[in-house]
Amino acid sequence: MATIKILESSDSHVKLLLKGIDRVYANALRRFAISEVPCMAIDEIVIHDNSSVLYDEILAHRLGLIPLTTDLEGYILPQDCDCKTSLGCTKCRVLLVLDAVATDEVKTIYSGDLVSEDTRVKPYVDNIPIIKLAPSQKIKLEAYAKLGKGRTHAKWQPVAISTLTDTDNASEFHLTIESTGSLPANEILLQATSILNTKLKDMNQSIQENVK
Repeated sequence: MATIKILESSDSHVKLLLKGIDRVYANALRRFAISEVPCMAIDEIVIHDNSSVLYDEILAHRLGLIPLTTDLEGYILPQDCDCKTSLGCTKCRVLLVLDAVATDEVKTIYSGDLVSEDTRVKPYVDNIPIIKLAPSQKIKLEAYAKLGKGRTHAKWQPVAISTLTDTDNASEFHLTIESTGSLPANEILLQATSILNTKLKDMNQSIQENVK
């Protein structure tokens, strides 16, 4: 009989004891948490002014790796949206604006300086350094965050850790998921379980249709 016991649980971390579950399915949950559960990340940037020492491409890369809180019910994946535009629309993207200038002394710009049009989608923490501006340097840009999946790019991985480890009992495993902050760890687990269930149902239906 398959059983699941929660050993540890918080917004950022969940650890389960899986009993009587085939390792293939347990490992699928681990993999889906990394590669299939969508989350928000900055994907497109329109730079209006950048007099800093960083190239636009490096700045864009740094912004893309800032974990953003995610509302899975409020937005859809860009490929599922009917707008079909590179910057997206209000159904599939969120606009964040960065407008910063250093006046008389060096100024560090942090993730908290990004201003989002939707308070549900914003940097998970405010103290991630983005860049240091020397006096008179400034940055002004528009950043567009979209849903994506980790199998496309690491910036869309909602987990920092997703591991499956053996116990002393051959039929028992520990599944550990640690969130980057984009989604609560429990929600990542539930989403991964739902994805696995959908894939199994689709496979079962396909088999039934092809063996008739």
